[in-house]
Amino acid sequence: MSTFDDRENAFESKFAHDSEMQFRAEARRNKLVGLWAAELLGLSGEAAADYAMSVVSADFEEAGIEDVVRKLVGDLGAKSSAEQIRAKMSEMLPVAKAQLMGEI
Repeated sequence: MSTFDDRENAFESKFAHDSEMQFRAEARRNKLVGLWAAELLGLSGEAAADYAMSVVSADFEEAGIEDVVRKLVGDLGAKSSAEQIRAKMSEMLPVAKAQLMGEI
């Protein structure tokens, strides 16, 4: 194999790894936001964990975060606005990434 092929394989591996880590970070962020929303809804324990997983699942409906925002706005009603939810999602992404890096 040539050096070019080695570099190409390395870039492809890095891209795949980075894509997987981004997916995992977004899923973790959604779980953290789901736990936050569960607290606002007065859920705790297993009910909160189940609710957080439903938020993670909501992200598979379409690309981007709007599917999650819609679910949370619908569930939370007057307890939080779409802007507050987007802000919480932005706040939780670095936390999720840090948690994942701590697990590696």
